[in-house]
Amino acid sequence: MKKTLKEIAQLIDGSVVGDENVEIRGVCGIKEAKQGDITFVANPKYISLMNHTEASAIITSPDIKKAPKPLILTENPSLAFAKLLSLVFPNPTVRFEGVHPTAIIGRNVIFGENVSIQPYVVIEDNSEIGDNTMIGSGVFIGNNSKIGKDTVIYPQVSIREKVVVGDRVIIHSGTVIGSDGFGFATVKGLHHKIPQIGTVIIEDDVEIGSNVTIDRARFDKTLIKHGTKIDNLVQIAHNVVIGENSIVVAQTGISGSTIIGKNVTLAGQTGIIGHITIGDNAVVAAQAGVTKSVPANTCVSGYPAKPHKKAKRINACVQKLPDLYKLVNKLEEKITALENALKEKNG
Repeated sequence: MKKTLKEIAQLIDGSVVGDENVEIRGVCGIKEAKQGDITFVANPKYISLMNHTEASAIITSPDIKKAPKPLILTENPSLAFAKLLSLVFPNPTVRFEGVHPTAIIGRNVIFGENVSIQPYVVIEDNSEIGDNTMIGSGVFIGNNSKIGKDTVIYPQVSIREKVVVGDRVIIHSGTVIGSDGFGFATVKGLHHKIPQIGTVIIEDDVEIGSNVTIDRARFDKTLIKHGTKIDNLVQIAHNVVIGENSIVVAQTGISGSTIIGKNVTLAGQTGIIGHITIGDNAVVAAQAGVTKSVPANTCVSGYPAKPHKKAKRINACVQKLPDLYKLVNKLEEKITALENALKEKNG
């Protein structure tokens, strides 16, 4: 890349403060940036780094009035920086055009236009692949499944039978969609498998990280709604519904038949019991254990999860337990001394 600051500002709809003719040759994080790089600051706690970075220019918000470097001001610096990265470094994935001869294709499979079916893919009978979709090497797609258009499925993904994946979906390597839900009936100490005959539906614009497991429903469907983003190493059990534009962070586990609202954030290592509801816009903090339903527009943390402010007060009290223990010991000693003194006084 070799562009002036003015040219970059035009690409990301920003305005330049300072020398618009500064030449930019690279893009980098604020701590790692060198002369000739452009970087960004979106979080106010990193503003001080603007005085120390070696970058030649910084993308930031209009709230910043001055800086030691030329600036590009934009309402959303993170989004602008992401846009710049995608323009400068487009997706490096090399597409095999058409169906590779090593792919195994079942009967009555329908391909849209400009599909890319890479080596050693297996697509079973009666499945459908939409326009401009790429299926990476070693992917398995079960019978009667449907994959939408402009979707990218990276190598070694398994999509079981009757699963529906929408348009512009991204699924990263190692993920399994449509495996059996964890359902057993225990009789006299023996666990008898309950058939899981439902499906999984992934709506449009969803991204699913690596090594995610999404179980099929027992009867109906497990549903991931439009725009939701799922990090690596997440377990989603049978009959779960996750609403639009939610965020599910790594190592979260969601038990069966739980309903997650829209715009919900489940932070890392969240654990959620089954058959409860997480309301719209709720935030569940990292490592929280959720044992009952969470109202909309609330933040919970801790185990068992409770309103975040209350959880912080409880945690603050827990941190003081060693001092409280010492104080109680001293009070016990004083009470014992007073009791002994009273005994002596009373003969």
